[in-house]
Amino acid sequence: MAEKFHTELKNLKTDTLEMARLGRFMLRTAVDALIRQDAELATSVVAQKEQIHEMEVRIEEHCYRLIALNQPMAKDMRVIACTLKVITASLRIGRYGKSIANTVADLSSKPHIANLMSIPHMADLVLDMVDDAIKAYETDTLRYIDDFSSRDDTIDALRHSIFREGITYMMEDPKNISRCTHYIMVARYLERCADHACKIAENVQYMETGERVEIH
Repeated sequence: MAEKFHTELKNLKTDTLEMARLGRFMLRTAVDALIRQDAELATSVVAQKEQIHEMEVRIEEHCYRLIALNQPMAKDMRVIACTLKVITASLRIGRYGKSIANTVADLSSKPHIANLMSIPHMADLVLDMVDDAIKAYETDTLRYIDDFSSRDDTIDALRHSIFREGITYMMEDPKNISRCTHYIMVARYLERCADHACKIAENVQYMETGERVEIH
């Protein structure tokens, strides 16, 4: 019975990693579509919203079934609890990818202002955080998330920088208002994705140690 449960738990983590990587892929693809002003690529991201939602529902039901049938304790229960948080964060990362993709059509008619400011660099840093949070969950290794607090501070600073730069361009020319408003919102979406990576990291910490931490 215990062997079967732990096989199920392993399969649960495998499915969760697949979902987390889909959310990450949606975000990466959306940013690429924005940089390249590729409306077709952006549409492909929007089309994946149902897939990631269906994965969340299926994995969540699997979690509840494992709890009901096996009454897990200690580390096993923390793995399931962490998994529930990971799928929620992954869904939201994917949805922010969809939100970024939805801006592409409005931004594809004219060249980007200031090469998208610092958005490509910010996106790379956020995606690195998502990658490391996923690795920490996959490998039960906390070293991937040790420096998340300082990395999150960097993301926050970049968002504020993009906001200030966007306001400057708006003031210089009212024709920039719509485009810069989109840039500011994209920076906000990226910041929220970093926050969700931090949430995954917090729950991996709890999964491994039984101690709750807050990354901010």
